[in-house]
Amino acid sequence: MNSLPSLASMRMQPLALVTLLTIGLAGCVIPAKLPHPALRDDVPLAGLQVPTRAGWPAADWWRVYNDPQLDALITLAMKQSPDLAQAHSRVQTAEQSVRVAAAQAGLTINGNAQVTRQRMSDHGLFPPALLGFDWYNQADLGVQLQYDFDWWGKKRKSIEAALDQAHAAEAQHSAAALTLQNAVADTYFGWLADENRLTLAKQSVAVQQRLLQIAQLRVHQGVDLPDTVQQARSQLANAQQAQVTLEGSVELRKVVLAALTNVSPAELPNLKPRALPKLEGALPDDVRLDLIARRPDIAASRWQIEASLKQTDVARAQYFPDVSINAMAGLSSTNQGSITIPGLVEGSKGDLGNLFTAGSRVFGITPAVHLPIFEGGLLKANYGASRAQLDASIAQYNVTVTDAARDVATQAVTAQQIAARRAKQEIQVKANLALLASAQARQAHGTQDARESLAAEAQWLQQRDQAVSLHAQALSTDLALIKALGGGYRSDIEQSATPVASSSSASPSNLPGAP
Repeated sequence: MNSLPSLASMRMQPLALVTLLTIGLAGCVIPAKLPHPALRDDVPLAGLQVPTRAGWPAADWWRVYNDPQLDALITLAMKQSPDLAQAHSRVQTAEQSVRVAAAQAGLTINGNAQVTRQRMSDHGLFPPALLGFDWYNQADLGVQLQYDFDWWGKKRKSIEAALDQAHAAEAQHSAAALTLQNAVADTYFGWLADENRLTLAKQSVAVQQRLLQIAQLRVHQGVDLPDTVQQARSQLANAQQAQVTLEGSVELRKVVLAALTNVSPAELPNLKPRALPKLEGALPDDVRLDLIARRPDIAASRWQIEASLKQTDVARAQYFPDVSINAMAGLSSTNQGSITIPGLVEGSKGDLGNLFTAGSRVFGITPAVHLPIFEGGLLKANYGASRAQLDASIAQYNVTVTDAARDVATQAVTAQQIAARRAKQEIQVKANLALLASAQARQAHGTQDARESLAAEAQWLQQRDQAVSLHAQALSTDLALIKALGGGYRSDIEQSATPVASSSSASPSNLPGAP
């Protein structure tokens, strides 16, 4: 054992010379290290004139509507959605990839123990007649150690790339959760709107039925022509058709809610109609600068760029030689005759007792350098593929940022337009209510019959229905705006994208949500 240091020093000196020589020979074809690509850190929202507010949506943004029924539905969906489970499985797969990459770096130790009993051929190079025996036994017991020097960062960059992919999967999981939450809220508010409109539709049917009765009575008495009855029946049929349509929409939205929460319609929570919530519908005042960190799809694109950049470093490191050192220590013994191993093979001639004597010791140390000299363009092709993937990731990031800007601007402007329409609609509702009050007053004083007040009530109910429909559109746009703003997501990519110092720092236990 004392001769090992001198042996290592004798071999390491030519190893260093060979390494320097091979690097010098290959240096002319090794591509230059790529700098980090310049990415825009804001979104193009210049010229967007919309109301602003302080603060971004919270992580549990749906609670701002103060609706326990909505809270229960989203909780149920987050627990049982197959889409979310699929996204979570992608996160777990990415985390396992980090473990695989980390396990391939560093020291490898393997144990080996084997016993071989073999008969020699009578027609071999050394026939048994010459050696004086037909059978021989071979026993080996040892430990092998291998360490690959990661001087060029190939393994370290592989670990970092896998870690970036795991972060991208986490961001994609957040995007899937946001999409699910938004769909549940949008469907639920659509159901509430249908329930509110259904109540108004039933009232409209009742008004049209009373108008039909009055028309029939006046025709029966010969006051009006029979056409007034047909006109009243047509208006009643229209009101009844609207009621049936809304009843079908209510049931359909329940089916959609059941699908989103992964339960049957009968297993949905007991939902009761209630008034639609109020909404704010404004942008945060710092949306242009902070949106990149608030959108999970943008964060996922940035993590993909980080991973692609690391993969180019891995492909570049393939040009450099792999330097490793192997060491072996153990026992080895060969003898003739039979072998005695309890429970396996039994004999009477000789044994393997010499295996554990001092003379059976074996040692070895092997420094090695592996350099690709001719590989048919494989290294260049791999590097070119990694560069193409990086370019594609950058292009995808730019597209995602542009789409995010368009999404935010579209929803913000739409919300502003719907707010203006709601204000005008509210004026119409109040005006029709005033007309209804005047008609009812005249009816009470006997100056007009019930037809005028019923017609005014029908018009007022119609305007209220349009107001509820606009309110539902405003809610849907508000939900779309919250989704466009990232729904409370917050990326720490600037802090997390720093290179890992060693394989231990890339442990999956450091990932968000890792066990």
